Amino acid sequence: MSRYDAEYAAWQADPDAWWLGRAAAIDWDRAPSRAFDAGEGVYGRWFPDGRLNTCFNAADRHVAAGRGAQPALIWDSAMTGRKAVLTYAELTDRTARLAGALAARGVGRGDRVIIYMPMLAEAVIAMLAVARLGAVHSVVFGGFAAPELAARMADATPKAVITASCGIEPGRIVAYKPLLDAAIAASPHKPEFCLVLQRPEHPADLGPHDIDFDEAEAAATPHPCVPVAATDPLYILYTSGTTGTPKGIIRDNGGHAVALTNSMRMVYGVDAGDVFWAASDVGWVVGHSYICYAPLLAGCTSVVYEGKPVGTPDAGAFWRVCEEHGVRALFTAPTAIRAIKREDAAGALMKQYDLSRLAALFLAGERCDPDTVVWSERLLGKPVIDHWWQTETGWTITGNFAGLGLFPVKPGSGGKAAPGYDVQALDEGGQPVGRGKIGALAVRLPLPPACLPNLWNNEKRFRAGYLETFPGWYQSGDAGMVDEEGYVWVMSRTDDIINVAGHRLSTGAMEEVLASHPDVAECAVVGVRDTLKGQVPLGLVVLKAGVEKTEFHLQQELVKMVRERIGPVAAFRTACIVPRLPKTRSGKILRGTIKKIADGESWTVPATIDDPASLDDIAKVVAAVAT
Repeated sequence: MSRYDAEYAAWQADPDAWWLGRAAAIDWDRAPSRAFDAGEGVYGRWFPDGRLNTCFNAADRHVAAGRGAQPALIWDSAMTGRKAVLTYAELTDRTARLAGALAARGVGRGDRVIIYMPMLAEAVIAMLAVARLGAVHSVVFGGFAAPELAARMADATPKAVITASCGIEPGRIVAYKPLLDAAIAASPHKPEFCLVLQRPEHPADLGPHDIDFDEAEAAATPHPCVPVAATDPLYILYTSGTTGTPKGIIRDNGGHAVALTNSMRMVYGVDAGDVFWAASDVGWVVGHSYICYAPLLAGCTSVVYEGKPVGTPDAGAFWRVCEEHGVRALFTAPTAIRAIKREDAAGALMKQYDLSRLAALFLAGERCDPDTVVWSERLLGKPVIDHWWQTETGWTITGNFAGLGLFPVKPGSGGKAAPGYDVQALDEGGQPVGRGKIGALAVRLPLPPACLPNLWNNEKRFRAGYLETFPGWYQSGDAGMVDEEGYVWVMSRTDDIINVAGHRLSTGAMEEVLASHPDVAECAVVGVRDTLKGQVPLGLVVLKAGVEKTEFHLQQELVKMVRERIGPVAAFRTACIVPRLPKTRSGKILRGTIKKIADGESWTVPATIDDPASLDDIAKVVAAVAT
């Protein structure tokens, strides 16, 4: 039996007591006397009188507890064929030395440090070293173009940058140093120095302000952890592209450590000594929360994987890593599982590996279609949990809770609200629409610990973007509903609700129908302009390998399915077969860009796109349909 209802009710009855109980799971230099102060910050602050150091909680305390010999990080590089294991004792020592190298060059509490690195253990070490000093890191996805890096540099005004000489992607090496040099040249703010980790695959030429990472670490005196206020910033994570001032999500130290430590046990059902793998990148929020911080705060072993787990070197890479390293909980994006399903629909590769130690598969990052959940459950024989959260929240808004005993899964839903969140669907006036009706999904204030307290140097934008549309609520930007049993269904972004002849319809619901077709690997639906109905849906589908039906036959089947399940009101008449969908490097489909192409608007290739040629594919299909 799941203890979820009792736990959620306990939080509702006394939120302060509930969160103070969770705060006891971490080590404090000064324990907080109260959980929340509604008078501080924009909507209140968590653990306002507490003091701690996040790095100490993620590394040093596990050594002090006698678990220094336990693996903390497993680095597995499909790109180089190399692997390495760092114990908690080794992680603590290396982190302390790198912190000493930074401190010797003037980095201290409150200073910002940009980290621009590929998926290496040193990226995690760098994050922890900055936190050890009470400084603030801003990780930028490795390989981002110079203008994006420059915009973040101008906003964060870092004292230093930590980088690597290169990143390695399938079939190519990306030299980071020229990108960094170009960003520094373009930015009005110049860092005082750069630490450069030299990789043998492509060493960099160092300039007068560049310092060899390994040499600096080896020569440094280990630095102790610097206690900071729980409300002091731990990091800034930017979410926007190159247009305008980037949006810097702030994460604080105290609430972040408490919520993430609790999430490992409550959400994922793992504890100290378990192996946890978030198949993401440290440049994204999943990498911050569930490659670096949460697993280490909880004393787990975290897998740091360099390479694309799907497609390169093969669709069985996920399962190889799980078997080899004894992964207990795997966290990835639905896109990755759909890609595996496309290449290995019968699960032949999956069955080659011993997955007995894998307890559950967790999916997040975008809405997951029910067919992907059912397919994964059937072949894995394990629970498959879709959960919903955002860069802004840093951890689960809704999900299922392995540490409390799982309640029944409803494929297509994001589960139920986590303790700490009151989630409702609201109408345009900010009133709950009631169970089973679509609205704008929002969270009643205050947001729980670890959620953003503000934006970096931009409170006005924070209020306008998240709090002012629905006073008293956090506007998530997602649309969906809460059903009669409390399950939350995230259907699409609010701007993906289309108006067809006066009827508000979810493109996510149409995607769900298309994805359920046995020949469809993945799909996207966008609303495009129509002179008669205002908007009509356009469907784009990628087929599974080996499908031999004619394109006309498949199109007819897909249109019929949408008409039968959603109704003629959807006005769904166009389903185009495309070889691939344009995605960001984190696996999210670029629906906004697709819509611009379909509407004939001007568009540029986003700097974050994974495969620019995919946009050409879409443009050709749309042009053919238009004629």
